[in-house]
Amino acid sequence: MSSEGGAGGSEHDTPTGQGRAAGRPEDPALSPVDGSQTLEDAGHDRAGTPRRSHLVRQVLEWVAIVGVAVALALLVRTFVVQTYYIPSGSMEPTLQVGDRILVIKLAYRVVSPARGDVVVFHAPSDEASQCGSVPVADLVKRIIGVPGDEVSSRGNFILINGQVLHQNWPHTAQLGARIVPTYLKPGQYFMLGDNHTQSCDSRVWGPIRGSAIIGKAVLVFWPLRDFHRI
Repeated sequence: MSSEGGAGGSEHDTPTGQGRAAGRPEDPALSPVDGSQTLEDAGHDRAGTPRRSHLVRQVLEWVAIVGVAVALALLVRTFVVQTYYIPSGSMEPTLQVGDRILVIKLAYRVVSPARGDVVVFHAPSDEASQCGSVPVADLVKRIIGVPGDEVSSRGNFILINGQVLHQNWPHTAQLGARIVPTYLKPGQYFMLGDNHTQSCDSRVWGPIRGSAIIGKAVLVFWPLRDFHRI
């Protein structure tokens, strides 16, 4: 717009006898007095307003994107998957202290928990007092008994309905504390740590309800050197 103002000034400077007919009124739009300045100022306003609007729009778009991403992350964490840190050795050698595991919360929406599954569940209310440990919100153990089973032990053998359970997963050979014969009612599950002698589990606080199960542990993803499916 400043170039337009310059052109107007040049035309105004042209003598009347050379540039225009005598007595012809001067075009106010080409006047260098106040008019050219007004055009320049208006030009800056018109140019500045879109820039500010564009910046505001970009900020709002980024705020919306971040908000959606956070909402999706919370939804995924609440209903789909969650990660957990392993603080104790009750599940060794399957899970080591310091491992981080991935838990699928939707695993049991269609199918029921099965014997041998490693699951995360809400700790029984009396777990801390029964085990003499620091209170925790959640625990990770392996399902040994499912609804309808009678779980017991003989020596170092776990018995399911009187038959020896063949543990086709890593575990300690010694059972430790015996399993008092326990019949599992509908919706009840018997939990045991793979590190049998160092685990406080259903042998102490009894079976848990299926509604307490948060999800199925499927993967150790950290540390990377220990990356493996569970």
